[in-house]
Amino acid sequence: MQLTHPSFPLLSLQECILSGIMSVNGKKVLHMDRNSYYGGESASITPLEDLYKRFNLPGTPPESMGRGRDWNVDLIPKFLMANGQLVKMLLYTEVTRYLDFKVIEGSFVYKGGKIYKVPSTEAEALASSLMGLFEKRRFRKFLVYVANFDENDPRTFEGVDPKKTTMRDVYKKFDLGQDVIDFTGHALALYRTDDYLDQPCQETINRIKLYSESLARYGKSPYLYPLYGLGELPQGFARLSAIYGGTYMLNKPIEEIVIENGKVVGVKSEGEVARCKQLICDPSYVSDRVTKVGQVIRVICILSHPIKNTNDANSCQIIIPQNQVNRKSDIYVCMISSAHNVAAQGKYIAIASTTVETADPEKEIKPALDLLEPIEQKFVSISDLFAPTDLGTESQIFISRTYDATTHFETTCDDIKDIYKRMMGSEFDFEEMKRKKNDIYGEEELQ
Repeated sequence: MQLTHPSFPLLSLQECILSGIMSVNGKKVLHMDRNSYYGGESASITPLEDLYKRFNLPGTPPESMGRGRDWNVDLIPKFLMANGQLVKMLLYTEVTRYLDFKVIEGSFVYKGGKIYKVPSTEAEALASSLMGLFEKRRFRKFLVYVANFDENDPRTFEGVDPKKTTMRDVYKKFDLGQDVIDFTGHALALYRTDDYLDQPCQETINRIKLYSESLARYGKSPYLYPLYGLGELPQGFARLSAIYGGTYMLNKPIEEIVIENGKVVGVKSEGEVARCKQLICDPSYVSDRVTKVGQVIRVICILSHPIKNTNDANSCQIIIPQNQVNRKSDIYVCMISSAHNVAAQGKYIAIASTTVETADPEKEIKPALDLLEPIEQKFVSISDLFAPTDLGTESQIFISRTYDATTHFETTCDDIKDIYKRMMGSEFDFEEMKRKKNDIYGEEELQ
């Protein structure tokens, strides 16, 4: 039996989203996965017993952890920016109809061993204990400048050239001190390192605007999280793809990617070849076409208490800027709880992650774990990060990047847009997409 499909994703979240977008755009899609669940590395594990098995922990979870089936633990924790790219993709594809989201209660930043709420509005800036009085005024002025900044209106630039002036110079212009620069660059603009300081400031200003606009939508924090865990996202896109005629096959061992004259023509599974014109897959399927670019350590922690100094929030994000702990890259913590239907009543899941820089990763992540004590149970994983060496121009094999240490989806969406551009030869444009969708399916059906 031979199946012919133009696009053929092997699953992780990027592949699921792309298959949904391609299906909506009228492409014929077949989706295969060697796992029995959707989403590969971005899956949520349930029941809790399965998480113990996955990490080779002896025995079963203690009774104090409640019922195993009340747990849904993300292997890779990430939040969605309320105004960010992934939410736009969800709205565009209408996957939102399959998902319920909750706002994350707070965003915090680490300074001198303590955590503080991230101030991102004028009122919060003036009330924050992160800064002294004069610093607050200067930071408030900076926030007003960013809010009014419009890259299409030079009158809002105040002498700054968005394409030339570095962010370091913009901070100087407002006379902001090192601690304020740390939390602005890492907790608002969400950079992982300080490389951005010497880049043109436009990207950073847009990132801070995205944070503020996302925060303005719901007020508590700029982040959203789906009830029942992130595993709901790939499932939502799988349903979407199916509605538009996509075919899904789980539990399909991938024996071989069939190449003819340097180009992919199909995938062999259980003796049959499914033919295709293009293939999207994660790095685990094509080890000869990717290169290792680093490692990430993630520690999943089960707690019986909210994190200290967060106002007893049932969910939050904490960013530890690298300067605060003498590192090159930030450390992230995201915490969710039974309020999100991912843990038993009264329990909390906190996940700490960072890019590995030394031969002792567990020591590197200690500042985050110290904030979480006492910890009931820990699950530690160290994963290799891969990037494609083959961009797919000739082979038509399009490979996604491994998830990084960040606790939001913006970098994952950049990867999706990059793959889309390589596959389609044009930029991913939401407005253009809407028009195409109307052309194919008609306005009426989309109301």
